[in-house]
Amino acid sequence: MTAEPGTRILKADREAIEAAARCLAAGGLVAFPTETVYGLGADAGNGEAVARLYAAKGRPAFNPLIAHVADVAAARRVGVFTPAAEKLATGFWPGPLTLVLAKQPNCVVADLALAGLDSVAVRVPAHPVARDLIEAFGGPVVAPSANRSGHVSPTSAAHVLADLRGRIDLIIDAGPCTVGLESTIVSCVEQPTLLRPGGAPRAAIEATLGAALAMAPLADDAPVAPGMLSSHYAPTAALRLEADGAENGEALLAFGTAPAFSGVMLNLSSHGDLIEAAANLFSHLRALDASGARRIAVMKVPHEGLGEAINDRLKRAAAPR
Repeated sequence: MTAEPGTRILKADREAIEAAARCLAAGGLVAFPTETVYGLGADAGNGEAVARLYAAKGRPAFNPLIAHVADVAAARRVGVFTPAAEKLATGFWPGPLTLVLAKQPNCVVADLALAGLDSVAVRVPAHPVARDLIEAFGGPVVAPSANRSGHVSPTSAAHVLADLRGRIDLIIDAGPCTVGLESTIVSCVEQPTLLRPGGAPRAAIEATLGAALAMAPLADDAPVAPGMLSSHYAPTAALRLEADGAENGEALLAFGTAPAFSGVMLNLSSHGDLIEAAANLFSHLRALDASGARRIAVMKVPHEGLGEAINDRLKRAAAPR
């Protein structure tokens, strides 16, 4: 199999895994096999790499991403384990089960990958290539399905190539996936709740817990985990969108060339880079909210490319509540 320049395809071996780990460390995008589907990987702690991942997929909004880690010890470094989470990790990891946990205070996963939430989705994959890659990289790897948003999830390298040719750096080809269905997602932030059915059967999960899972309703809002929708992060301060500048008592979230302003101000990207702006969006909102301003004035952000998702999140954050 060959690809156009810009997307290399390597047969899965030690050299391919080492090349992929180097690519991730440099902020690149790597498609790799898991037991569920092929994932599109990026350094979970690199906000700009995560922004490029969203752009490559054409993802319409900044949905939270699953952080893939090497083992339970690595998962504990990013998420807070409850007794239920401990049972499920022991029973199903490595394997096709994702746990949504309250994030640790020092969680290394970028705010953009968390979609600005205080929880983190994490799993330990079972596929040996995925595990070797994560270990070689040495940190969490976010990896939604390696396809254009809205398309069928890929279970082979050929599927990835058909969707993402020229949009990503590298594909590791290890043949077809064995499960072929995305991971089951269970929230353990409070009562164990099924967020998305998938490769781990609900009955087996409930048998391990010794109790029935709660069911999360779908809502027409921003998702708290891949595959479902619920409440979204919004700052305490009100937002005033598409502002030309800030008024007295406001903080300013700028984009591009900012007007003179003596108050609290952060710039999503002083040179108008939408990838940089996406990477900074949630952390800047949080920081301005913590400044004590009663309102945050937000300068205009173009609606093209990642700007569509940035504006989607800003609109949700500004909605009446």
